[in-house]
Amino acid sequence: VQLQASGGGSVQTGGSLRLSCAASRRTFSNNGMGWFRQAPGKEREFVAGISWNGASTNYKDSVKGRFLISRDNARNMLYLQMNSLKSEDTAVYYCAAARKAAAAPQSELYNYWGQGTQVTVSS
Repeated sequence: VQLQASGGGSVQTGGSLRLSCAASRRTFSNNGMGWFRQAPGKEREFVAGISWNGASTNYKDSVKGRFLISRDNARNMLYLQMNSLKSEDTAVYYCAAARKAAAAPQSELYNYWGQGTQVTVSS
């Protein structure tokens, strides 16, 4: 079971990026999925989560209105559209699959993790 995150890069403040996460098994259509990030010297933090069918989403307060999480279960894909990027969004971003169907903010509720993709936002 593997998750492969991609789409990171370097952008200027105010720019946009779209992260993708490919899941190796269709099992993930039954599981909540999430995006987390970890900046240098900081703990990993929850960014966004989406329930198994996409009906429920939740976000870290600082990204609400700027980031959009979505999924395509037919393609085993998870996405994170990031707009109006700020320097504080700079981090390694990880996709993860939850143990259950809900979109949970607690990292301990996720049991599969991708390898991470670097996002760097500069002014």
